[in-house]
Amino acid sequence: MPSRAAKTPSPVDSYIAGFPEHTRSLLEAVRAAIRKAAPGAEEVISYQMPTFRLYGNLVHFAAWKNHIGFYPGAGGIQAFERELSRYKGAKGSVQFPVDQPLPLALIARIVKFRVKQNTERAQQRGQ
Repeated sequence: MPSRAAKTPSPVDSYIAGFPEHTRSLLEAVRAAIRKAAPGAEEVISYQMPTFRLYGNLVHFAAWKNHIGFYPGAGGIQAFERELSRYKGAKGSVQFPVDQPLPLALIARIVKFRVKQNTERAQQRGQ
């Protein structure tokens, strides 16, 4: 019989566990940077990828064959457009190659920006 202390893996733990070791370490690094930048955010799976929510979706991230996708939405991308210009991306996403160091400090700054955006929007709505 399992002990009460045994922890059931979260859906995000299960998502990360499904990847090879190098990719898992990258995903865990992104996850840790997001958690530190948004300690009050809830961690869930949404759109079949790890997602942090705080007054709505904050950011998503996911592993792909050659990159880690980071999805802070259009506002997050636009606010950091110059710093993200060296990476492939689209209106609400950016691709960090798996064979290069992750810009964890930049990810944290983007997450803090998104926390501010979502918090201000929630305050305006009276949440």
